[in-house]
Amino acid sequence: MNSTLFVCVTCRGSDDAAGAEEVRPGARLLAALERQLAADGATLEIVPVECLSNCQRSCTAAITAPGKWTYVIGHLDPDCHVDDILQFAHQHQAHSDGLPIWRERPAHIRKNTIARVPPMLSKEFP
Repeated sequence: MNSTLFVCVTCRGSDDAAGAEEVRPGARLLAALERQLAADGATLEIVPVECLSNCQRSCTAAITAPGKWTYVIGHLDPDCHVDDILQFAHQHQAHSDGLPIWRERPAHIRKNTIARVPPMLSKEFP
């Protein structure tokens, strides 16, 4: 099952003082991820979102898929962590429950996972 990577495009970065007219680090992160995916010919859906409510630890992205665990990852640098994010996204996609082996995850992902959210229940409620 394909995973979806949500990237906060409004993130300013943890120490960003960019003016309103400059491209925010979150938007730069999205563009860098899209460029790398195109260069690799890889398939992963990337969706820009406005605010993942993790401003103190931005830039932020979240990876999810139906029936799998969701991860929220922070302190992402568009100039340093593109490969880490994509590696983890592919690990997430390859694992049936979305739970890649902790030791095999990129170090930055292990140290900066903000939340791990269980899959939504498929039960119908009255």
